[in-house]
Order: sequence, then C-alpha cells, then structure tokens
Amino acid sequence: MVITGAGESLTESSENYDRFQELKVFDDTKAGVKGLVDSNISKLPRIFLRPPEDDISGDTTQSKNTQFTIPVIDLTDINVDVLRRAEAVDRVRRAAEEVGFFQVVNHGIDERVLEEMLDAARGFHELPREEKAEYYNRDQRTRRVNYGSNFDLYKSKFANWRDTLFCAMGPHPQPLDPKELPPLCRDITTEYSKQVHKLGITLFELLSEALGLKPDHLKGLECEKEHALLSHYYPACPEPKLTMGTTRHSDPDFLTILLQDHLGGLQILHQDQWIDVPPLPGALIVNIGDLLQLISNDRFKSVEHQVLASHVGPRLSVACLFTHYFYPSTMINGPIMELLSEEHPPIYRETSVQDFVAYYYGKGLDGNSALTHFKLQRTFHKELGITTKDQPYNGVAVHVN
Repeated sequence: MVITGAGESLTESSENYDRFQELKVFDDTKAGVKGLVDSNISKLPRIFLRPPEDDISGDTTQSKNTQFTIPVIDLTDINVDVLRRAEAVDRVRRAAEEVGFFQVVNHGIDERVLEEMLDAARGFHELPREEKAEYYNRDQRTRRVNYGSNFDLYKSKFANWRDTLFCAMGPHPQPLDPKELPPLCRDITTEYSKQVHKLGITLFELLSEALGLKPDHLKGLECEKEHALLSHYYPACPEPKLTMGTTRHSDPDFLTILLQDHLGGLQILHQDQWIDVPPLPGALIVNIGDLLQLISNDRFKSVEHQVLASHVGPRLSVACLFTHYFYPSTMINGPIMELLSEEHPPIYRETSVQDFVAYYYGKGLDGNSALTHFKLQRTFHKELGITTKDQPYNGVAVHVN
C-alpha cells in the first residue's frame, strides 16, 4: 500500500483522499518517518502537511530581540560554595519565572556520556526496519520501552516529521530492567539515566530553594520519583516549510532535561516571539513543565516550544521527562500550600500526575495548554458584582474575591 502521492504527486488534492486510511498505512509500516526518507521521497506526504490555519510562515520564527539570550547557569561547586549556590539559586529563580528555559553547564555529566547517548539514539533509529519493529507500539502506557512516530498520530491536524524511542526508566530505586532496552543502546542509556536522574535531583533542590522552600521540598512531592528518556530522530525533510519537526507545545511533566546535538532547530515562545535555542557544546537544556507551573501556582513558567523541520539532518535529541508513567503514586498535586495567601489564592485544582498525563496524551498536541483544563472555575455573581472561585481546594471550599 502506498501513501498518497508517494512521488511527485504527494501534495496533489484528491476527492478520494481518506486521511484516516493514509495514517493507518503509515502506522502499519512500523518504519516511521525514517522509512519514508529511505524510500527516497521528494515531496512531503499529505498527512504531514500543515493546514492553512496552522501555517507559521507569517509568524516570527526567529527573534527580532537581538538582546535576548537563553540564560546559561554554571553549576560549578554549588554543593561546596555557599556564594556560588546562592547565585545559582537566584539565576534559576529568574529563569524559571521569566523564561521557563535555561541551559546548564558544568552539570557533572561527562561529555563522553553525552556524545555516546546521542550516538546510541542515532544508531537505534538507523537500524533496519525489522529490528526496530520489535519495539513498535502506539500505547506508551502498556510497555516501558517502545518506538513509534507521533504519539497523537490519529488526533493531530498533521503529523510531525519525527520518530521517537520512549523508555520509562524509573521509578528509582527500581529502575527499568536493562534487558528491556534495545541491545545497541542498552549500556549507555542505563548510564545516562542514572546520571541525568542525579542532575534532576540537584535541579529540584535549586528550584525548591528558588521558591523559598527547603531544598528537599519538591523531592518530597515525588517530582523526581520517575523519569522517561525520549530519543527523538528528525530526518532531513524534503519540504520543511510545509510541516514541523515538533508542533508547538509545553511538556506534561515537572521538569525536562534535554540533550540536543549541534544542528539545533529548537525554539521557545518568549514575549510572542519564537527564539532559537542555540546548541551550546557540553550544555544541557532545562525547561519547566506544566506540573511544576501548576504546583508553583504560576510562579514558574512552563513555556511553549517547538522544533522546526529542516533540509539538514538527521537531528538527534534526548529528552528526560520527570513525571509518572508507571510509578503507582497516591500523591495528589495542587498548588503548594506554603506559596498561597489571600494575595495569591490557588489557581489550579488538585490532580494526580496520572490524570494530568492522561488528559495531555488524550488531547494530543492541539496547540492548547493542558493547564487550562485544571484551572479552578470562576463563577460570576451578578447581584454582588464579583467573581469567585468556588471549587474545593485541599479539602476546603475556596471563595476568593
């Protein structure tokens, strides 16, 4: 079976076009976007075409604000030097509140490990289709290791030009059995997982202090309890202006630590402008997730970001998402009580991580923030002329003028 237009007629319209069927044909190949590239296509398959309402050609794709740069935070000696730690906490606070993104250097993960992790990610995605197909699975909730293309393939307006290997590594101290990982990337994935988890704990300590809390506060909320590694593969695209590597979105987690290669393509939305996040040798990118924005009651910002498709490729990145996929937590998350007051009432209702993630994955990357669904509802009282929040929070009815 052939996807519409496999050849020079890929983008031609057809009265017989059946989008669902073409998505299924693509899905059934278990070859992902890499399989399309291997077939030497010269035009973009129709399922990847952005609809007119999602065309970003008129948007700012590069910042006009040449004065703005992504914050870079040096973690050297923060556990032994009080002044360095105070400086790091202050810079983390400003970055988390104002940008939602920052890069860290001298983070303790050896450059060899970073390079080998990227090499292993590339090696897996460039395996023969038959070897990768063993790991192909569309439901990330049923297997801790799976490979696929577009988790929201059947929900999205258009498919992204990206394949992903998903590995749920936690919860610690009971990590994923390495035998479940593909042999080619087994050892380095296990090593990188341990080191990036350790870095995550350090970052959660800094973020806790940035909120004016004790260093172990976010750890006590099980923010670091489980993480997943998502190895993304963005092949060179024949018509990059017509699609996206990754649609604009924010992350359904507490924190993301991203390792990207030298090609770049990642952008964040800052003050209504898309700003490039340039690759910095040896650095790791950190971004605040939706769940951390929720429990910080909007103190910290989960910023929207996207990845451009490109003629150049493949681009590799490995995202570490701190959230719960398989960890059976009974923790209910809501705005942290210590951060609330009459001046700062709760903005969000309480939810479990599992319910939040389920809602996020259920709606897919539709351009809307999942956080909106979890905001406390407001009711307007005409006779009083006031708006109140009238859903219970933390077991107590909340009525805030």
